[in-house]
Amino acid sequence: MSDEKKRFTSPIKCSHCQNNAPMEIVAGYSAVQEHSGEQGPDNDLYSWEDGWVYQLNKCPACDGVAFRRYYYHDAMDPSEVEFELLYPSGEKALRGLPPKIHSGYEAARKVRNIDANAYGVLLGRVLDSICEDRQATGDTLDKRLKNLADKGEIPAKLVNVAAGMRKLRNIGAHADLGELTTAELPVLDDLTRAILEYVYSAPQLAREVEERLARLKTKARRRTKTASK
Repeated sequence: MSDEKKRFTSPIKCSHCQNNAPMEIVAGYSAVQEHSGEQGPDNDLYSWEDGWVYQLNKCPACDGVAFRRYYYHDAMDPSEVEFELLYPSGEKALRGLPPKIHSGYEAARKVRNIDANAYGVLLGRVLDSICEDRQATGDTLDKRLKNLADKGEIPAKLVNVAAGMRKLRNIGAHADLGELTTAELPVLDDLTRAILEYVYSAPQLAREVEERLARLKTKARRRTKTASK
């Protein structure tokens, strides 16, 4: 057994399970090189070191690994180090989510790689919250989703998609129906994001584009008035 002392990062957020804690540095590689013999402005010769430093870190909660790097220069202050995550690639954040739905979605993501069944159940609750937020009518989730489609809140095709997610949620909630596995996780991910992006993120993006266009038009009118004086 190696007597080498384990090294840890400062607390960072795991992109796999969303846990925020110090990670063990399980491997590292330095591509830093020394440069010498360069002539400075004062004609003195000087040398320096710079290059990329790579880290492989392991999450203590889910054992998922993250690969990141930072650029090093011997003239840098340690506080200037900025890490770039290389793996897993960062997932684009969903925009425009109401606080309750955002917190529910984040709660589900925290258990994604810990318990697939719990993940399915919590994503089902996110669906329920969407229906409640959009004031859908109906005595079952399927009927409420269809009501959202009838109102143009979601595409009709997404109703069948959402119904499929509900069935997976039911499997996760009832042991006698079977067990969800990691194989179903990408399906749950894509189904949920498709619905959230259509209902909230796309309208939010449209509003932001409209606001930017309005600001550009206002600036253009001001420039025209200024030029005409």
